[in-house]
Amino acid sequence: MTKLTKKQKTLQEKIDSNKVYSIEEAMEIIQSVKSNKFDESIDISVKLGVDPNKSDQNVRGAVTLPNSLGKEVIVAVFADGDKASEAEAAGADFVGMEDLAEKFQKENLVVDVVISTNAAMKVVGKLGQVLGPKGLMPNPKTGTVTNDIKSTIDNINKGLVAYKSDKAGTIHAALGKISFEENQISENINSFIEEIKKIKPSGLKGNFINSVFISSTMGVGLKVEI
Repeated sequence: MTKLTKKQKTLQEKIDSNKVYSIEEAMEIIQSVKSNKFDESIDISVKLGVDPNKSDQNVRGAVTLPNSLGKEVIVAVFADGDKASEAEAAGADFVGMEDLAEKFQKENLVVDVVISTNAAMKVVGKLGQVLGPKGLMPNPKTGTVTNDIKSTIDNINKGLVAYKSDKAGTIHAALGKISFEENQISENINSFIEEIKKIKPSGLKGNFINSVFISSTMGVGLKVEI
């Protein structure tokens, strides 16, 4: 039999698997067993009532959280000319065209967000097999294909979260850090859920959001009411 860690034992004592917690109750439990070694992320999983096999029920979008993400975001921008200068001035970590594409292909470049101007998509389009599996492919629906580079980078630094439903019809996202104040996490979660509600597929019958779970990086998922 696998021996439970001290943290797992504590969680077992605190959690009622049949209970739906308020965000405040869930955060109290999560923070009571937080790691002392690093600032864990607070993650959310939203199970949707969509059919992932129907293309018109694939859900994706972006939302700027009211309380940021609590981390430094690494941004790459595909642009040239004035737009490249705009990206550099706004604090982009990597800027370029074919040279940047080559870095992604050969150097396994690690970034959090990729932005592209409309004109640069002719270069980015060739990187589908590199960026797609990592969830980094720029898309107009998430605001990452744009000519308003400065505002987009500013929003990302403020807490822009891009999301999309996976093959199981579930959305996963990080919405802050365990060190955040309780009201900051609550505001981020509520803003995220409200944004998702706005893009319910028109052809969907029945419930759009079936359940919501939140957890810390090293913790277990707690079902919360929305």
